[in-house]
Amino acid sequence: MSQRTTVYVADDHPVYREGVARAVKARPEFELVGEGADGREALAAIQEILPTVAVLDVHMPGLQGPEILNAIKRDGLPTRVVLLSAHLDSETVYRAVAAGAGAYLSKESSRERICDAVAAVARGEVVLSAEVQAGLATEIVMREREERPALTPREHEILVLTAGGYSAPAIGEQLHLSQSTVKTHLKSLYEKLGVSDRAAAVAEAMRRGLLE
Repeated sequence: MSQRTTVYVADDHPVYREGVARAVKARPEFELVGEGADGREALAAIQEILPTVAVLDVHMPGLQGPEILNAIKRDGLPTRVVLLSAHLDSETVYRAVAAGAGAYLSKESSRERICDAVAAVARGEVVLSAEVQAGLATEIVMREREERPALTPREHEILVLTAGGYSAPAIGEQLHLSQSTVKTHLKSLYEKLGVSDRAAAVAEAMRRGLLE
């Protein structure tokens, strides 16, 4: 017989926590090894018990779910994390997934769905509810727009030549533009990249992948 998946559940709403705990106990492949209502209490228990999976509410007193996740990752603990939230804030979802959350689900998910996510996470899979996926996609698009500013084709040409070591007059000659026009484009580039000189513009453009 394969070893059962040990599960710890933490949520400061007792009725909700008890419902999840009952669902976990009803699954023969799971073993409920603890419950908590406070984030610090939950982290201490996880550090001691080292459950296979911890099911954590995102918003708890003491420490919040993502903070517990960060501590688990920082300490190199083997426990994987399922986060549950009543409010699916896209930035919180993005940060949690980037930090290594195994699953992120709405608290409106059925108990069966939550338990299925626990089983999947224990196998090393990542589970995101449909609502979470939509919010995550929106957040990624927003971050991509922030990370890669929209340069005009001319600005990109000037950026590439600047990175190649060309001066403003040389860029003007190369592109058949007046020096003042080149300087106007450079000023726009600096503003979009949040820098104030050529060297910083090239460095920032390389960091953002604009010269690839």
